[in-house]
Amino acid sequence: MKRTITFFALIILILASCKESRTNKNTVDTKIDSLAFKSGYSEVNGLKMYYEIYGEGKPLVLIHGGGSTIQTTFGRVIPMLAKHRKLIAVELQAHGRTSDRDSEVSFEQDADDVAALLKNLNIVKADIFGFSNGGTTAFQIAIRHPELVDKLVAASALCKRNGVPSQFWGFMEQARLENMPEQLKEGYKKVAPDTSGLQVMHDKDAKRMIVFKDIPDEKIKSIKAPTLILIGDKDVITPEHAIEMHRLIDNSELAIIPGGHGEYIGEIITLKPDYKESDFVAVPMIESFLDKKE
Repeated sequence: MKRTITFFALIILILASCKESRTNKNTVDTKIDSLAFKSGYSEVNGLKMYYEIYGEGKPLVLIHGGGSTIQTTFGRVIPMLAKHRKLIAVELQAHGRTSDRDSEVSFEQDADDVAALLKNLNIVKADIFGFSNGGTTAFQIAIRHPELVDKLVAASALCKRNGVPSQFWGFMEQARLENMPEQLKEGYKKVAPDTSGLQVMHDKDAKRMIVFKDIPDEKIKSIKAPTLILIGDKDVITPEHAIEMHRLIDNSELAIIPGGHGEYIGEIITLKPDYKESDFVAVPMIESFLDKKE
């Protein structure tokens, strides 16, 4: 159970049991520092929303996990995915370089913010790839803005409270900034214009999970976009939950990959110091799914 609880921190940032040391604990170095990209801010529903654009081709939107940035979630796989696609990586309300607003964060509002950003960028339709909390946001985009979604990749995403072990919710009530993984704190401080916002981001993300409500079955069933559901076999998300989502979404595929929460894409907390691109086994699977002709 201890290992499972440790992976909870990747979604919610801050579990009291997440104090295990790692060889690469104090680094957020990535492979994308020398990769050419464009970046900017867009006025979105009262936010200055930060985004980065890599590569050329069909648009693929990347939505990071809770408490994370573009780099802490996707820094290892962006160079791989950008070889054949135009990547639009975003940072959500109060995260990284994006500003905050005087309201709580929610998956529904995040979905509306991403949709507004795509319209501002003149993106009519795109594939969406969300990890962890970003995967829940991706589901909400497919539900609330189906016209924008071509294909959907939901990685380690939560749709119902029973999708994680029951102990998760008790730990959430005890969330504290000091227990937030150091890699995520460092990742935020590295890019945020005002690092004093870290506490606010932490508290808003924690509260979002405490008040989380199930996405109703009928809304999940309304998703018509071809969907790839991914989890690790040692993920915080239970296999039963992933299977349930797969059964609710008619046009969906399911993959359970060896490893923990985000290990299959090199999320910063699971990253091994001697990692290789071949470790990120989800990438060719995602590319094959996105390239498949319907």
